[in-house]
Amino acid sequence: MESRAWLLEKRLMPADKVTRYADELRYTDLIAGYYVGAPRDVISAISDFSTWFFVWDDQHDRDAVHGRRAAWYRLSAELHTALDAPGDHLAHPEPLVAAFAETVHRLNGFLSPAWNHRFARHFHAIIGAYDQEFENRVTKVTPKVAEYIELRRHTFGHSVWIDLLEPTAGREIPESLRTSGPFLTAARHCQDFSAWYNDLCSLPKELAGDDQHNLGISLIRHEGLSLEEAVVEVRKRVENCVTEFEVAEKELRELLAGHLAALPRGAGSAEARSVAEAVGSAVFNMRNWFSSVYWFHHESGRYRVDSWDDRSTPPYVSDLAGDA
Repeated sequence: MESRAWLLEKRLMPADKVTRYADELRYTDLIAGYYVGAPRDVISAISDFSTWFFVWDDQHDRDAVHGRRAAWYRLSAELHTALDAPGDHLAHPEPLVAAFAETVHRLNGFLSPAWNHRFARHFHAIIGAYDQEFENRVTKVTPKVAEYIELRRHTFGHSVWIDLLEPTAGREIPESLRTSGPFLTAARHCQDFSAWYNDLCSLPKELAGDDQHNLGISLIRHEGLSLEEAVVEVRKRVENCVTEFEVAEKELRELLAGHLAALPRGAGSAEARSVAEAVGSAVFNMRNWFSSVYWFHHESGRYRVDSWDDRSTPPYVSDLAGDA
């Protein structure tokens, strides 16, 4: 109910579409499964941020379909500006900018300025990746597989979803652990699983809309695979993410044990317990991405393309820039 009220308050979706579609999209249910254990104010802010991300993604699609370069790049520039000073843009006349500023402003209140700067740096890169995808779509360029994978890791938001594990845990993870190979590998595999599984479920919609951005589409157009072969290949990559995550998870737990033992008062100190709980929370919720993503894609109305009048145009989308 809170998310529905927030959508209305921020004018991100007309009231009739909120009533008809908001609950069945299950955006808040998805986030509740991703960030188990988060305090209420944290999960509320992450949930609203995620809902905004979905609406922004849908607007990106509409702007690309209609070739609205001026509208897209104006929005992109305003988001960059709002990201650096969210408190100054809470009353911005553009709903997507004001809502974005409000969620970032709330997220910035949980941890340190260093975390805020890291989150902003990561999201600046995400906006830039959305610009690149926009250009690819309006010029009908399908990226090669390796190019697509790198781009997708940004447009899916890999880095910020991992950043948000820390306010969920209630503290920042020590940099030596957060930037370690095992942590980054585990994070990458849980996010790649999510992105590739999303590509599998989005493939019918994106083929119908003549989209260029889907791992399956890149495999078809650049590797010469048939549709059936591409689906098999994406599924294989999805499955590999699970097994590779388990390897990285084990290595991270071993690294954590060594880190705790090396602390001034050893693994029994209050700091050690705090770090152990934070890393444990992060790993637990990385694991949750696998089950939550799977559940979401089979329960959310976002992917029920066979029930839509137009398989390329979701009925829940509200084109905030207006049809061209």
